[in-house]
Amino acid sequence: MRWRGRRTSSNVEDRRGSKMVTRGVPIGCGGIILIIIYLLLGGDLGQLLGFLGQSGGPAPSAQTEPAPTGAPSDELGEFAAVVLASTEDTWNNVFAGQGIDYREPTLVLFTDAVRSACGVAGAAVGPFYCPADGKLYIDLGFFDQLERRFGAPGDFAQAYVIAHEVGHHVQNQLGITERVHRSRGRVSQRDYNALSVRLELQADCLAGVWAGRNTDLLEAGDVEEGMRAAEAIGDDAIQRQTQGHTRPESWTHGSSAQRQEWLRRGLQTADPDQCDTFQGALERL
Repeated sequence: MRWRGRRTSSNVEDRRGSKMVTRGVPIGCGGIILIIIYLLLGGDLGQLLGFLGQSGGPAPSAQTEPAPTGAPSDELGEFAAVVLASTEDTWNNVFAGQGIDYREPTLVLFTDAVRSACGVAGAAVGPFYCPADGKLYIDLGFFDQLERRFGAPGDFAQAYVIAHEVGHHVQNQLGITERVHRSRGRVSQRDYNALSVRLELQADCLAGVWAGRNTDLLEAGDVEEGMRAAEAIGDDAIQRQTQGHTRPESWTHGSSAQRQEWLRRGLQTADPDQCDTFQGALERL
C-alpha cells in the first residue's frame, strides 16, 4: 500500500504504554482457540468481554496514566492512523452525500487487555468494535497472528481488518446494528446467527467500498492480500482449523467464499448501496 506520507487521524487513543494491573490466569494458545470456537458457535461478544473481566482473563483493574491521543510515532501505529484517516475521508463524503453527519470513531490501540464500554477484553478476542462507546479496539499484535496463524500477510490485509471494524461503526450509526441485536431472544439462535452473518458480510462489503474509493492507496497484489485474509478468517476455515469439521448452522461471520464475495463486491462497485446483505430481512425484524 502507498500509505506513507499521508494524513494521519487524530482519533487514536494509544493505550499500549498504559500501566495496567491484571488478575487471573493469562490466556494462552488453548484459550485463544476456545474463544474463537465460542464466537463461532454464536457466543455474544459483550457477554464474553464481561466474562473475561470477571473470571480469569487478563483484565485491567488499574490504569496509572491517561492514554495519549493522536497519531502514534511508531510505524505500525502510524499505519493504523493513516488507514483510519482514509476511512474518515471516505465515510464523511458518503454520509454528506446523503445529508447525514458522520461521527468519526476512535481507534484504541492496546496491548494484552483493554477495558471498553462493552466490557473487558484480552487480546485473544481479536479486533472488535464496541457500539456502546463507538470505538474500535485492536492489539496490533493481531497482525502477526494474521500472518503466522492464518497465512494472510500484507499491509492491505491489515488495513482490511481496520476498515471492517469501521464498517461496523457505519452500521451502528445507521441503526442496523441495534435492529439486529434487538432481535436476540425473539428469534431462534440459528436465525440470530444468520443475522449476525449478514451483519459481518455487510461490514466486509463496506470495507471493500472504502478500498474501492481509495484505489490510489493500492499497489499490485494488495487486492489478493485482502482476499487471502477474507478466506483465512471465514467461519468454515477457522472451524476446520480448530474443530476439524464445519457446522454452517453455527456460523456468525460467514464462509470464506461469502466473505471474499462481499469484500470483492464492495471493492468493485465502491457503492455502499450494493452492500445490502439483508435483502429485506431487516424490515421483518
